Amino acid sequence: MYLVKTPVLISRMMSKSLIWKIPTQEKKIYLTFDDGPIPYLTEEILMILKEYQAQATFFCVGENAERYPDILEKVIEEGHEIGNHSHQHISGWKTPTKHYIDNVTQASKVIKSQLFRPPYGQINYQQIKALKQDFKIIMWSILSGDFDPNISQQQCLFNLLQSKAGDITVLHDNIKSKEKVLYVLPRYLKYFTDLGYQFCSLKNI
Repeated sequence: MYLVKTPVLISRMMSKSLIWKIPTQEKKIYLTFDDGPIPYLTEEILMILKEYQAQATFFCVGENAERYPDILEKVIEEGHEIGNHSHQHISGWKTPTKHYIDNVTQASKVIKSQLFRPPYGQINYQQIKALKQDFKIIMWSILSGDFDPNISQQQCLFNLLQSKAGDITVLHDNIKSKEKVLYVLPRYLKYFTDLGYQFCSLKNI
């Protein structure tokens, strides 16, 4: 069970240390990708982003960053931002706080960033308290659902087309989501670029 649009009430109820949306009236959308980098798909995503002069933030899994350092470097070289997504994509709700923090710290050895997104969006108060000293903790306001095998490519695109100025939107840079991402991404970028929007990374937020 997941919500495509994060209700304002939920974001207000949770810790003020979590960033759900960027307060702006400018036509800017903050596109993010979770779980990479991986061969082929990350590079295809980069090619599509370049075609539309779009910038994004890639929340990378430490193990993948270690395994594919050349792809991680390419993400950075092309002007995109990177963020920490833990070393082994672990759930904060199922992991003791010390182990969780150690896992994030391990990822930091290869992912040089002050941005962190908890895998699955699952993080508890103690973990937030510990991590906010060193990281900006980034959530989202629009979830594409590209990971969901029960929705179509068209539904995934429809979810993203609900984006508005300042939204932080999520796609996934993993094999499970590959077909939806490669279908949705160019259509999403074209639609909003034609409306005068910019796609921005979370650099300097």
